[in-house]
Amino acid sequence: MKRIILHWTGGKYTPSSTDFEHYHFLVDKCGDILKGKYTPEDNLNCNDGKYAAHCGGFNTGSIGLSICAMWGYQSPKHIGDYPFVRVQGEAAWSYCATLLKKYNLKPSKDTVMTHYEVGKMLPKSTSAGKIDITYIPYEPTISADEAGDYIRNKVRWYYER
Repeated sequence: MKRIILHWTGGKYTPSSTDFEHYHFLVDKCGDILKGKYTPEDNLNCNDGKYAAHCGGFNTGSIGLSICAMWGYQSPKHIGDYPFVRVQGEAAWSYCATLLKKYNLKPSKDTVMTHYEVGKMLPKSTSAGKIDITYIPYEPTISADEAGDYIRNKVRWYYER
């Protein structure tokens, strides 16, 4: 595996059947980590159609980790009724560190990124324009362009423990 892509589902606090199809791991409202239908290793070869399709243009070698939340999100001023909560964020950042160790990766901009960052990197892919993760509800002063660095710093903290 090469990297972890962080997402929010755009749904409610529990995963839908579609979420299980598209992400390797999901974080519910209690911070519990749930496994998706596919293993990360299924994304080593995406040509067979049996993989977690979570990040258009960047699925091969990528692990999809998603927070179950953000249904109704429109902007930082209209966050909807299901903003992700701190326990979910901390569980996601901690589990990301666990996955990095499992796959012998170190936290960096190349190994931990948000779907939003991938979309900016690949503007002609279906990931272009994605907004996950551009807003951290319990840290509202962090801008969309700062969210990835904030997350990587949290992941690095967990990784070093």
